[in-house]
Amino acid sequence: MSDFAEIILEGKSYKLPIVEGTENEKAIDINSLRAESGYITLDSGYKNTGATESAITFLDGEEGILRYRGYPIEQLAEKSSFIEVAYLLIYGSLPTEEQLNDFTNKIKIHTLVNEDMRKILDGFPSAAHPMGILSALVSSLTAFYPESLNPNQKKEELDLSIVRLMAKMPTIAAWSYKNSIGHPVNYPKNKLDYCSNFLHMMFAYPTEDYEINPVVVNALNKLLILHADHEQNCSTSTVRLVGSANASLYSSVSAGISALWGPLHGGANQAVIEMLEQIIADGGDSKKFIAKAKDKNDPFRLMGFGHRVYKNFDPRATIIKKAADEVLTALGVKDPILDIAKELEEAALTDPYFVDRKLYPNVDFYSGIIYRALGIPTDMFTVMFALGRLPGWIAQWKELREQKEPIGRPRQVYTGEQERNYVPMNER
Repeated sequence: MSDFAEIILEGKSYKLPIVEGTENEKAIDINSLRAESGYITLDSGYKNTGATESAITFLDGEEGILRYRGYPIEQLAEKSSFIEVAYLLIYGSLPTEEQLNDFTNKIKIHTLVNEDMRKILDGFPSAAHPMGILSALVSSLTAFYPESLNPNQKKEELDLSIVRLMAKMPTIAAWSYKNSIGHPVNYPKNKLDYCSNFLHMMFAYPTEDYEINPVVVNALNKLLILHADHEQNCSTSTVRLVGSANASLYSSVSAGISALWGPLHGGANQAVIEMLEQIIADGGDSKKFIAKAKDKNDPFRLMGFGHRVYKNFDPRATIIKKAADEVLTALGVKDPILDIAKELEEAALTDPYFVDRKLYPNVDFYSGIIYRALGIPTDMFTVMFALGRLPGWIAQWKELREQKEPIGRPRQVYTGEQERNYVPMNER
């Protein structure tokens, strides 16, 4: 194959370099196209545009492959911990025992947030969406740690910013939930591991400790790993774009949280539960809604089935399905909504209509079931997503800085009015 592509514009030929990744992904480098020809490319939604070369995550939707730094997601979910995966994503390699212990201990040291942040939290009404609180409080970390605004931080200073964010995000997330239900906040217990500590801050009452269930902790650990990064999606690209302006880690991640908040991105597992509630409200006949989903003239769509990236199957779904079954069994949850979910799952896995179209349950379907079983309200689902995605955002922001990528500046094709003269108001 030639090492360049040729494009002919107005009779003139332009040669553009071919770039090939380590997994044989191929791209046409158009960096010089506008300068040489005056043309730009138009790609609404950037669906076919590579904005960067990244060494963090490899995703092949056709083959159902997801790897972090080369490691298959199946192996990491089975054998690793969320903190170990976070280290892998952020620093590029699996940690030694000493490195992991050091990273873990540093996170534990910084789980507390400045007490003045409580004043900001108290300013939010109880009806405030937890994602709005999360985004605001993460952004406010720049006020408490103004040194993070320096785009030329030394390595040890940057590492401290990273550790602080990894440590404080669960505290802020849990506090956003407590605010929404009008409960007093719980402070972290650093004798607990990362996931157990978060569950304690979410669910402990002032008069009693939260009973740590290892099945629940294991399921949460897997969910966070599965969501830790997913290549150049909307929120990750937002983090990189904001970071390209030399914005701080905290403000860049805050922007990513806001992007994730959009229902077309982070709201998929919430949409699953809302769909199940709709079926229950209609009488609970899952077969009726399966038939509606098959009817191309019916606007109803099954949420949590199929995936816009994975054209065959979502590799994360197989992993989390087992965890969902274990959680439901361990907790003995009796919930008609979860019963409907199991009926839809069975239909999707056996009905030829769904099988032929590869409309299998995806990770959002099962994560919604798990969060529902744990008693996490639907408006906290996206916060849970953000908690898992945090190390990926950090890794992507850090990589952008290390590669000294230029500030992002997309182009456009203007379709508005041509030049016209101002008309005084009395002549309009």
